[in-house]
Amino acid sequence: MSFLRRRNVSKSRSSDVSQIEEDDEKKKQKEKLSSEVKRIKKWTCIDSCCWFIGFICSTWWLLLFLYNAMPASIPQYVTEAITGPLPDPPGVKLRKEGLTAKHPVIFVPGIVTGGLELWEGHQCSEGLFRKRLWGGTFGEVYKRPLCWVEHMSLDNESGLDPPGIRVRPVSGLVAADYFAAGYFVWAVLMANLARIGYEEKTMYMAAYDWRISFQNTEVRDKTLSRMKSNIELMVATNGGNKAVVIPHSMGVLYFLHFMKWVEAPAPMGGGGGSDWCAQHIKAVMNIGGPFLGVPKAVSGLFSVEARDIAVARGFAPGFLDKDVFGLQTLQHLMRMTRTWDSTMSMIPKGGETIWGGLDWSPEGNYKCGVKKLKSNNTRSGGQTGRGNPSLPQSVNYGRVISFGKDVAALHSSKMERMDFRDALKGYNPANGCDIWTEYQEMGIGGIKAVADYKVYTAGSVLDLLHFVAPKLMARGSAHFSFGIADNLDDPKYGHYKYWSNPLETR
Repeated sequence: MSFLRRRNVSKSRSSDVSQIEEDDEKKKQKEKLSSEVKRIKKWTCIDSCCWFIGFICSTWWLLLFLYNAMPASIPQYVTEAITGPLPDPPGVKLRKEGLTAKHPVIFVPGIVTGGLELWEGHQCSEGLFRKRLWGGTFGEVYKRPLCWVEHMSLDNESGLDPPGIRVRPVSGLVAADYFAAGYFVWAVLMANLARIGYEEKTMYMAAYDWRISFQNTEVRDKTLSRMKSNIELMVATNGGNKAVVIPHSMGVLYFLHFMKWVEAPAPMGGGGGSDWCAQHIKAVMNIGGPFLGVPKAVSGLFSVEARDIAVARGFAPGFLDKDVFGLQTLQHLMRMTRTWDSTMSMIPKGGETIWGGLDWSPEGNYKCGVKKLKSNNTRSGGQTGRGNPSLPQSVNYGRVISFGKDVAALHSSKMERMDFRDALKGYNPANGCDIWTEYQEMGIGGIKAVADYKVYTAGSVLDLLHFVAPKLMARGSAHFSFGIADNLDDPKYGHYKYWSNPLETR
């Protein structure tokens, strides 16, 4: 009798179920791995940027925390360990030598270094009363640029405030101690003078509105009268010790104008008498005074392409020229700066007699930038003929403006020039913007005539500016002169427009 085996159904089913569960588990693990791989593959540039920014911020905050947590002597210790002991500041050295405050000191800031604040403005300047428009952080340039340009510009006809706008110089020593954050002007000199006993009653900042012409600072703000009164007061309250005046940059020309004004009879002058300067001024120490003008003033007035703008163009060529979003940056700058009459005080003076002509200049064949020879000989490499071979053999600095690099080095006998003075200005606008720069009145024909003249010297530059910007030069010619006096006994040289030109005043 055969036996029938009975299969154990429960065991076989359980093994099948476990096998299925294992397969499901493996499938889930595979799906999990694939999802992780996909997630890793989805890492984008945005994720990288976020991580990078987070890393930079974390590092910055860590370094800032460590810097503030360490004692103040550690940075000085590290610096001295690298460079050696730090020398004493000049004020400390003078104090050790026994010097103390004696003569009152007058600071005369230069162009653009003095702060300007708003006293009255249009609706767009709401909330800016007595806030700095020039100097400090220059925050309003970024927040409301067109409003800032409008309030920093002067009237095209009078050279004074436009209707409804009053921008005035900041008063006190803070007017020009720092031009911007971290950019000192007079602060270091003040700190060293303070170390030998000077304070606010013995130091005076002769702040003025550097945008307007020198005589108009007296007409509008009585700045020259206040400077005269303050100097007299400081001399009287310091035991009769005369004042030492330290002008800088355009402030040198401004103080030269003041010295002529204070001794000139009223109403044009201050009526102080011919011996006022001798009685109140001990010495004048000029810093970087442009007595004979500077060539970069011409490029600034002609096309706003001063050195700073040229450097910016080198970093971002074409950006300032493009009207992206309707910014028209250079046009706005030209509209604003061409209302600042003070810039014309630094136009080169003396013409070709001082600055040279087409084929000669006082510098001769001297090559700027040539390295000096490593010897005891005092002559430079350019003077010995062994200078930089990349420089041209003859450089003529009498040519203030040249249209083309080849023309700048070409002899005048080989040039073909067309006189621009009698050229008819075209009727087509020179640019399509709606910003007044006087270039609209020149047209394409006028600009072509200027370029066809090719080379301009210090003598023809004045004619060029009269042709390009007649309204600007009409205002400037009423306040400044750029020639050489034939006879200083001529009564005409008593006019204030000659006072800031050392070639036309005693």
